[in-house]
Amino acid sequence: MKPSVLFVCVHNAGRSQMAAGWLRHLAGDAVDVRSAGSEPADQINPAAVEAMREVGIDITEQTPKKLDYDTAQHSDVIITMGCGDACPVFPGKRYEDWKLDDPAGLGVAAVRPIRDEIKARIEALLADLVPADRS
Repeated sequence: MKPSVLFVCVHNAGRSQMAAGWLRHLAGDAVDVRSAGSEPADQINPAAVEAMREVGIDITEQTPKKLDYDTAQHSDVIITMGCGDACPVFPGKRYEDWKLDDPAGLGVAAVRPIRDEIKARIEALLADLVPADRS
């Protein structure tokens, strides 16, 4: 059974969408990837879209989604993005809170370091979830 990861931030428009994009890109179909927010925005942050496009990852097809109980319940790992978002707690789930700057209102140049920090965290997460010798 492949692991599932849920990324949560308030608006589900920047950090969580970039994290989901990185994990989909790096893990392929080895991990189920989800993202959601407690107060979803109308659209993904354009600077986040452009920053991800620069590294060859297209997140334009994604849309901000409302966090719901079932999505959280059916995720193995729940990662909040340092924004104080509350998530339902389920026994046996792995929880992490990644303290990351919020890209809301920032230009692409300011979003790039956030994107790169997220990539490093995703690489570490992926190495833990799906060991390299998976054959």
